[in-house]
Amino acid sequence: MTTQIAAQLYTVRDFTKTEADIAETIKKVRQLGYEAVQCSALGPISPAELKNIVDGEGITICATHTDYARMRDEPQAVIDEHQLWGCKHAAIGGIPGEYRNAAGFATFAKEASEVAARLAEGGLTFSYHNHSFELERFNGRTGLAILYEESDANYFLSELDTYWIQHGGGDPGEWIRKLKDRAQIIHFKDMAMQGSTQRFAEVGEGNLNWPAILDACVYAGVEWYIVEQDSCYERDPFESLGISLRNMQAMGLS
Repeated sequence: MTTQIAAQLYTVRDFTKTEADIAETIKKVRQLGYEAVQCSALGPISPAELKNIVDGEGITICATHTDYARMRDEPQAVIDEHQLWGCKHAAIGGIPGEYRNAAGFATFAKEASEVAARLAEGGLTFSYHNHSFELERFNGRTGLAILYEESDANYFLSELDTYWIQHGGGDPGEWIRKLKDRAQIIHFKDMAMQGSTQRFAEVGEGNLNWPAILDACVYAGVEWYIVEQDSCYERDPFESLGISLRNMQAMGLS
């Protein structure tokens, strides 16, 4: 399977507040060498204008972060937008707060599976993006395990975030392997240390076990490797995206 790298635009969210900002940011991301993006944290822009911008720069929208309530309440609108963009992967950024308890994780897994099945009718996948709070244990199972064990594996897929799995005490490679055939998109994000403080880092500049993660991704059938860096401490976020891209290319990804 051909692997592909994309930039998560949340990384440069300070530069996507207006339509003009978005156009300039897409241009810069393309100049860095990226040919695909995940759309997230964009300011007001029409779906048609966003398509015009990415088409003009030769950029693919490989995935989005879309509000769960819109997926649930306006599934056809979400499908129409994604079909316009030629994008099949819709993900949510996390479980809504009211579900963050033992019973809630199981309830959400079932409810979201129904939402995901409706999106699948329009050719979309539904993926769940984790943080570290999902690794809290409830009666011996983590919230994340509950989500995947109680959901429909045909429709409820994953957008595993390597940093947040590590942050929660999990093994990113092990989790990716658990989610074989449910991990079509993944967030590549590294973790570095400053003293005893965990910090976001460019991919390949931190301490994650990338050889094991890459092996697991191949095993699991990952299609899109999406670079995200929540905070860029020492440098401009565009520079950070460039460093991550070059390091991933050096790892053998393209």
